[in-house]
Amino acid sequence: MKKFFVLALIFFAGLSCKKKSDNNGGGTNPPTPLPSGFVKGADISWVTQMEAAGVKFYNATGTQQECFALMKSLGMNTVRLRVWVNPSPAYNNAADVVAKAVRAKNAGLRIMIDFHYSDSWADPGKQTKPTAWATQDLATLKTSVASHTVDVLTQLKNNGVTPEWVQVGNETNDGMLWPEGKASVSMSNFTQLVNAGYDAVKSVFATAKVIVHISNGYDNSLFRWMFDGLKANGAKYDVIGMSLYPTASNWASYNTQCLTNMNDMVTRYGKEVMVVEVGMSWDNASVCNSFLTDIIAKTASVSGNMGLGVLYWEPEAYNNWQGYTLGAFDNSGKPTAAMDAFK
Repeated sequence: MKKFFVLALIFFAGLSCKKKSDNNGGGTNPPTPLPSGFVKGADISWVTQMEAAGVKFYNATGTQQECFALMKSLGMNTVRLRVWVNPSPAYNNAADVVAKAVRAKNAGLRIMIDFHYSDSWADPGKQTKPTAWATQDLATLKTSVASHTVDVLTQLKNNGVTPEWVQVGNETNDGMLWPEGKASVSMSNFTQLVNAGYDAVKSVFATAKVIVHISNGYDNSLFRWMFDGLKANGAKYDVIGMSLYPTASNWASYNTQCLTNMNDMVTRYGKEVMVVEVGMSWDNASVCNSFLTDIIAKTASVSGNMGLGVLYWEPEAYNNWQGYTLGAFDNSGKPTAAMDAFK
């Protein structure tokens, strides 16, 4: 009986130790490791314009740091850079993009290139043709898309930069290069423009993955409408990209819907998925950290390891830069707790 009692004590002591170990000392379980190669990144296209305006960046202890190196120290492994055709001022033109891409490469960061096919912002509410392309018909627009894409990518190649992903269009919820490429008017036209971009990308970087990107990653009906239409018209692309900008009050439901949507995209079209833009108000840092931690985990959990990664949109923007308040730095130029989600 005494022997049984001793053995019982040993058994229950072992259970207690296991429970403490499983609970990480009474806290939550440690996060599941991310898949090898999972993208943790940011679009920091504003960086050269901010630097020219005298804006500086600091780490958490207040030490000034070069932006690309700072991003890497915060756990980022990728940067995304937008491309405009003939912008004024010249930020985000080919030369500016090449300069930033070289800095990213030298910092050991992976690279995504985001073609807007516009002289300025292209998004769900506006897809304005570049001024130089304003009078072009569909056939000429396809040639212009191809030429512009090849030109910029060739400049990158000549400077030793190899992007892993290239977006053909930015938040193209209703196509691009309106009115000719407006998807709700002619999905066929939009598909032809996508394919012109796709072929151009592959002609320079055969292994780069081409992304079609639309916003509202929680909206499955929007994604089905767009990608059913593209499929029916023979579109060529490799990855479905999405944006996700929740508020502090709805992020959990947005993330759940986004995961459902990502899994549906994989099942329905056999394509990899990536959240290429996220953001939340900079002054909700702890909530944003929870949002980011969760969407990173959910993206990594997509069936078949088809969820490629998550990128924050302009986290380094601070102190109301360009009126933008969804960055992840505080008003002193230091990263907030939101950025800890990428470590």
